[in-house]
Amino acid sequence: MTNQPRVALVTGANSGIGIEIARRLIEDGFRVIVSGRNNERGQEVADRLGPEASWVRADLSDSSAVQLLIDEAVRIGGRLDVLVNNAGVDLVGPILDVPEEEIRENFATNTFGTIFALQAAGRVMRDQGQGGAIINITSRLAMIGVPTMSLYSAGKGAVQALTTAAAVELAPLNIRVNAVAPGMAKTPLYDTWVSEQEDPEATEREVASKIPLGRIALPSDVAAAVSYLASPGAEYITGTTIPVEGGYLSQ
Repeated sequence: MTNQPRVALVTGANSGIGIEIARRLIEDGFRVIVSGRNNERGQEVADRLGPEASWVRADLSDSSAVQLLIDEAVRIGGRLDVLVNNAGVDLVGPILDVPEEEIRENFATNTFGTIFALQAAGRVMRDQGQGGAIINITSRLAMIGVPTMSLYSAGKGAVQALTTAAAVELAPLNIRVNAVAPGMAKTPLYDTWVSEQEDPEATEREVASKIPLGRIALPSDVAAAVSYLASPGAEYITGTTIPVEGGYLSQ
């Protein structure tokens, strides 16, 4: 192995958790390719992150775009050591009433996009002959039921199952596959939701009161878990999920 920096690709890195994951991996010494659908915002993110970040636009709901993204990441970085499957979209609505089109759109990004990225990145890691780490961002909702979130949960639950099975299948190639499952996190999407409530401060207190550690997760909490799974210190860990939800699932 040369002294070339390790290279990571972070999908869905236009805002919130994705940006913080990219920032943390750069601090860890990675060359980071950030990706998402909004070209203007993504380029601004890469510029803010500095010279160790590069932006590549990609819509992971398009399977052909996924392969192009992986190819471009390898062209920029010269290799690929870590894939963080963070791209995702929300789907909220009563399970009996959500239109088929919305369901298919959600699965196209959250589930199929993750699968195709894992396949394409895994092939690169296999051909490099040095293994790598794939980290899927799932959700606490992959493990619990919440009204109006059933279909979102189903997509993330599929990724949870993929993580476990792929870890076993890819272990002989020294490709580790793990997941990070955030709970409620203070992202722009969360802030928007809170601001729309009748009493935002009371809503935040109520949400935090249901979490044993008494606060909502920060994007940096999620990024720290990803940092660990991407590090040499986690080289004997595969097929596991780190919940980052303040103890919520332990109740």
